[in-house]
Amino acid sequence: MITSNNNAKVKQVVQWQTKAKERRKDHVFLAEGVRMCEEAPVKNVREVYLTEELEQKIRQNAQNGDTAFWDKLQQTGYETVSPEVFAKMADTQTPQGILTVLEQPVYDLTQLLEQPDPLFLILENLQDPGNLGTMIRTGEGAGITGVIMNNQTVDIFNPKTIRATMGSIFRVPFVYVPDLAPVLEQMHAKGIYTYAAHLKGQEYYDSFSFREPTAFLIGNEGNGLSKEISDQAGQYLKIPMEGRVESLNASIAAA
Repeated sequence: MITSNNNAKVKQVVQWQTKAKERRKDHVFLAEGVRMCEEAPVKNVREVYLTEELEQKIRQNAQNGDTAFWDKLQQTGYETVSPEVFAKMADTQTPQGILTVLEQPVYDLTQLLEQPDPLFLILENLQDPGNLGTMIRTGEGAGITGVIMNNQTVDIFNPKTIRATMGSIFRVPFVYVPDLAPVLEQMHAKGIYTYAAHLKGQEYYDSFSFREPTAFLIGNEGNGLSKEISDQAGQYLKIPMEGRVESLNASIAAA
């Protein structure tokens, strides 16, 4: 059991929690909680840390017949840490007592664009990690086949983003690109219809069928889409709203 905050592994996890540069360098991300560990692909798991209390609980569940999670931990391996050390490693205020270190998945833009029935979410300059995570989770529920973001969009491996995905990070493909404009040109060449949520839209979103290959463009929380990118959209659309509300939260608009 690790009982010291000065342990090298503890210090490394703290670096991964707090610094995107460290995550990129080591090609990892962190996922907290029992559900996230349960859903994590075994092949991507590098390390698992859990408290002795949670270990005993999982072991007891296995003895009572619920063996799936215990069996998975035997596959991945794990290390126990004291509650004080886990509090240091965790990003959440009330941690469940388990943290998983995973290899960052890598997806190919060309393969995403070659899918037979694509439904994409295209994000420009999104800055809130919770919004990004919520969009990925909602997107999975809506059947999206991928998320494409420009490099100015918030880090998808931010702990708050990972938490907000509620496991969708393991199943929804995504790529970052230096510039969205060439990607939109490729989409148009492939017959993918592109729709921009925009205040200039004349038709509501429910006026379209979206049964053809489709991509939805969502912009920055404060400024929306840039003129360059919104000008490339095949169609503007808007969301009907009552009252005096001028705009919606970006993740709500995407939903």
